[in-house]
Amino acid sequence: MQLFYLLLRSAWRTVAGAGLAGLLNGASTAGLIALINAALNNLTNLQSLLPWGFTILGILLLFTHFASQVLLVQAAQQAVSEMRLVLGSRILASPLRQLEALGNAQLLATLTDDVEAVARSFSVLPNLFNAIAIVLGCLLYMAWLSVPLFFILIVLIGFGTGSYLFLAGKAGRFLTAARVQQDRLFQHFRALTEGNKELKLNRERRQAFITEEFQPTVAEARKQNQIGLTVFAIAASWGQLLLFVTIGFFLFTLPNLLGVSGPVMSGYVLTIIYLMLPMQHVIEAIPILSRASVALAKVESLQLTLNEDISRTTSETELPPLGAWQTLELINIRHTYQSGSPDNPFTFTLGPLNLKFQAGELIFIVGGNGSGKSTLAKIITGLYDPEGGEIRLDGQVITPDLQEWYRQHFATVFSDFFLFDRLLGIETKNNLTQAEDYIKLLRLAHKVAIQGDRLSTTNLSQGERKRLGLLTAYLENRPIYLFDEWAADQDPIFRDFFYTQMLPTLQQRGKTIFAISHDDRYFKVADRIIKLDYGQIESDTLGREYQASTTSNSST
Repeated sequence: MQLFYLLLRSAWRTVAGAGLAGLLNGASTAGLIALINAALNNLTNLQSLLPWGFTILGILLLFTHFASQVLLVQAAQQAVSEMRLVLGSRILASPLRQLEALGNAQLLATLTDDVEAVARSFSVLPNLFNAIAIVLGCLLYMAWLSVPLFFILIVLIGFGTGSYLFLAGKAGRFLTAARVQQDRLFQHFRALTEGNKELKLNRERRQAFITEEFQPTVAEARKQNQIGLTVFAIAASWGQLLLFVTIGFFLFTLPNLLGVSGPVMSGYVLTIIYLMLPMQHVIEAIPILSRASVALAKVESLQLTLNEDISRTTSETELPPLGAWQTLELINIRHTYQSGSPDNPFTFTLGPLNLKFQAGELIFIVGGNGSGKSTLAKIITGLYDPEGGEIRLDGQVITPDLQEWYRQHFATVFSDFFLFDRLLGIETKNNLTQAEDYIKLLRLAHKVAIQGDRLSTTNLSQGERKRLGLLTAYLENRPIYLFDEWAADQDPIFRDFFYTQMLPTLQQRGKTIFAISHDDRYFKVADRIIKLDYGQIESDTLGREYQASTTSNSST
């Protein structure tokens, strides 16, 4: 039902027009069958008018069929487009922690397989709607021919439909199981592409991955799909068998039992035979609709609901201007999340933390792996919602309504950053000279050029890509910058350049800088150094004091 709701929500007027055309198509089909039956059995004295009636009904049938098909194609494509836009908007609006918990594999499976399954189901709707309209028209004609025979037919149709839906429900459960395997397949595809070097260099690892991970998942997905589609094939064959049994029953048994006249019986048999093709369309559409239902259920399970107004999900509210600020406070901030496997979960808690930052400071966040540095960075930038405490900017509590405005204060380069090939959201026309100067400063002028608002290439080493990420951050010109181990992929010369020239230059421009770093050699350039250990603040000292304390500890 949700599939039809999506269709109606996106283009209900078009669907209504298609429905009207479909009803006229069904009526004209029933009229043609009645006319043919009348001609075969000499049931009218107006034989000379039958060709005209046949011509008019034939033209009406062709026109209404074409109109309903075109209108439904338009409505279906509109629904698919809106579904993709809503899904993309919902992903952007979802909390980062939720998306990280889902993982790229599940999201990609939804954006590709699930969207494609729904799109394919929309593509069969025109034929399905026309087939249903024809079936309804023919049923009305048969009810007009003989009410007793019509009730017998309804009983047979009810039995056939019930048994078919029972088998279809069984098949749907297998398709749902196959969809679960699809998520695992996308995880394996990611391993094949991103872990290709590691697989090539270790034969045992490669063989174990293929035989113990990839092949079993592929086999299980094939098995579940094969069983599900086989059950659908059995259901379709059962439906065809019931159709022929119905024809035989009406043709050879009922005339002797009820004494039905020849014209009525020929009308029934002729109509049932004509219904074989529309019924086949209905039967063939059900597996496709079942896959779409599984896909929509998967989207719902990810809490990426499609039941939203497209205008609301794609619109952006106007934000207050970013003014100068003085203090940023984290008050009793606490954040907990679980990682690891369901059998062996691991709970990490950051905080409670109390920190206060002044505008223009250069702050290093340090600590061992897993100490909570990146989690703190995502809380500071507003990407994570803390479970306890509050963030204040110049005394203003950052509520959910202000979160989007708050995030606009930050330009970041995270360790797992994504580099767009366009300078999106940045006015390059008036900043082209500045951008070219930055490219020279980052020593990339011999490899990268700005063409309009595009970068000529992003096919660079990781260190060079990080420099382009820094270029984007420069051009954003936000009040606060955050760099997550930015220098980790740089050569010694450029690492020194980053700490001793780039960061001080940004600070001279009045920017506040947070830098996650392990480069203790450069800790002296920081105004403050905050050291984390297992989610707690171990120390919060001035840069020179921290440098002196670590030097004295190492000397003793």
